[in-house]
Amino acid sequence: MYRTLLCLLLLCCTSSVWGQTQALYVGVLSNWGNQQAIERWQPMMEYLNEQVPGTDFHVYPGNFEALNLAMELGQIQFIITNPGQYLYLSNQYPLSWLATMRSARHNGATSAIGSAIIVKAESDYRTLYDLKGKVIAASDPHALGGYQATVGLMHKLGMESENYFKEVKFLGFPLDPLLYQVRDGNVDAAITPLCTFEDMIARGLINKADYRILNPSRPDGFDCQCSTNLYPNWSFAASESVDIGLSKQITQALMELTADHPAAIKALLMGWTSPISQLAVIQLFGELHVHASDGSRWESVENWLKYNRHWGIFAIFVFLVATVYHLWIEYRFHQKSESLIATERQLKQQAIALEKLQSASIIGEIGAGLAHEINQPIAAITSYSEGGIMRLEGGQAQECASTVELLQKIHSQSTRAGEVVHRIRSLLKRRESVMSDVNILSLVDECISLLKLESQRRDIQITKRIKGEPFFISADRVGLLQVLINLTKNSIDAIAEAQPATEGKVVIELVFKEFQVDVLVIDNGSGLVQSADSVMATFFTTKEDGLGLGLAICNEVVNEHDGAFSLNDRVDGQAGCVAKVSLKKRGSERSVEV
Repeated sequence: MYRTLLCLLLLCCTSSVWGQTQALYVGVLSNWGNQQAIERWQPMMEYLNEQVPGTDFHVYPGNFEALNLAMELGQIQFIITNPGQYLYLSNQYPLSWLATMRSARHNGATSAIGSAIIVKAESDYRTLYDLKGKVIAASDPHALGGYQATVGLMHKLGMESENYFKEVKFLGFPLDPLLYQVRDGNVDAAITPLCTFEDMIARGLINKADYRILNPSRPDGFDCQCSTNLYPNWSFAASESVDIGLSKQITQALMELTADHPAAIKALLMGWTSPISQLAVIQLFGELHVHASDGSRWESVENWLKYNRHWGIFAIFVFLVATVYHLWIEYRFHQKSESLIATERQLKQQAIALEKLQSASIIGEIGAGLAHEINQPIAAITSYSEGGIMRLEGGQAQECASTVELLQKIHSQSTRAGEVVHRIRSLLKRRESVMSDVNILSLVDECISLLKLESQRRDIQITKRIKGEPFFISADRVGLLQVLINLTKNSIDAIAEAQPATEGKVVIELVFKEFQVDVLVIDNGSGLVQSADSVMATFFTTKEDGLGLGLAICNEVVNEHDGAFSLNDRVDGQAGCVAKVSLKKRGSERSVEV
């Protein structure tokens, strides 16, 4: 059963693939405009769809540049064009001729590409020599049945084509404007593809008596006059992306097309024949030195700009306006940037001043404790110095050793007082961060010492708790000490405001991990009154006389240490708050884990 289902599934998938048609695009040179090219060649596409199963052919009309670009981008797989463009493309992309067109109006001739040089009937121009220094109109510099065939004739006549004419105006397609330019006197002569003159007469667009063809000739069996040699007719070519089997089917279908088939009648041909020799075109191109190069693309751009001046002027105008606008935006941006930099500088200066005020506020709040700390060493110094003086005045030389001991105690107490003053000055003085190896344990002890009197006055116990193996960190000692004092002082204030029934407690817990240390300041106050983000915002305070800078400064200092700072309520079921500071171990490159 499973094998049967699998076979059915594969059969369905294969059938769906077989049922899909392959979309194929045929580029067609549109001498008379894209719409006329579609009307002419669409029946041929429908004929190929009938003859080659599983295909869906479409007409892709365009001029030389459009078809060259379409072939380069892979938008077309086939092309119907003159041998000139084929040789140009074949120098860049592998192409192969499938069949050559047999012209319907020339008894099936396979060499039916040439040029007719047309002037006004009333003009004095009789030969090509009379056009020296004159203004000429042509369709395209790469048009074999037009400008290139005429240049080939000039070379045979010994003329230097590059400087022979005063100006050559390439008007592109369709071809009607070429003769209109002659009619209106804008040019002296027009170089047109074979039968363009007769076609416009048949369509009633011009009067035959108003024009004359230079160097006229009418080959046997031809309906049109020609001024140059004739070259091989248009051919059907395929790119290398086309499967060989598909190319064979298309070639066979083209060869089997009869002259009376509606597709052949609409395409103005008597059918297709095997590709004929392109030797004449190759020799012509050799004389003209035609090469596939980037210069041809530049010439196309130059010609487009030449004959579309209004668009070129508009583009230049837009470019100039855009340039002026860009410069104005740059000027305004420069002004705004300078203003922003100045504002940022002022804000930074104000932040420094406010931070200094915050430090001064902290020192003012713990002033009594500092006075007590300093008073003790000063009293000891006074007592020891008086005892030493009394002994020296009594002439007790035998007690020299005890006197030296007193002097050492005096020195120790004076050093202690100096350290206290130094700590106070460090907190008040704003300076750049200086990173050094710091023992975080000593900083915690110093913080507890500075807040000792404050905690005793409010009957709050501050304790230290250590977990893990201690290590040094790289930090700014003064800045980190300010953070610890801020957080501990906030905890003391929160406990005092809550007025708990039990004794107030602040625990500074240090958790040493592998690559970082977490410092937690835990209190049993009332906890956070608002969200942590709001509390840490600048100028936000819950104190009547607070500046709202403490936590903001703490956050900034911790960020300078590449650490992390957070503020949360306790999660152990007790009231209170937990301030957590995470700092890197000395030498660690890993980011701290929150």
